[in-house]
Amino acid sequence: MGDLEIRPVVADDVPAIVGMLADDPLGAQRESPDDLTPYLTALERISADPNQCLVVAVREGRAVGTLQLTIVPGLSRRGASRSIIEGVRIHADERGSGLGTQLIEWAVDESRRQGCQLVQLTSDNTRTDAHRFYERLGFTASHTGFKLPL
Repeated sequence: MGDLEIRPVVADDVPAIVGMLADDPLGAQRESPDDLTPYLTALERISADPNQCLVVAVREGRAVGTLQLTIVPGLSRRGASRSIIEGVRIHADERGSGLGTQLIEWAVDESRRQGCQLVQLTSDNTRTDAHRFYERLGFTASHTGFKLPL
């Protein structure tokens, strides 16, 4: 399996990450790997925000996974902070290798370290394999999510 490093994303990682974001039926419709400008602008904003943690999993010098962890302080639940896991992607060559589990476990551990009381994520209704994966890791489908495109 090789050594795995999970570290903050840098600009040189962006092409590989955008490639992973675009490598599925949903991502292929909404990502633009040929124009990295908006992604690099987003990386600057993310990197400047102390409540954001965009990471890449690197094995043998190659980006093989990514996710974004957002820490959200709140008043509910007695002033608890929560974390939100977004944009989880695993390179096609690594799916089924346990990398996804390692990334999610990293995010849960980091959430605990940051003092969060709850970890939450959303997953598109069509991603049934991902739903089973998250349930195996102890997540429960406890809420119905809503989105409003702007």
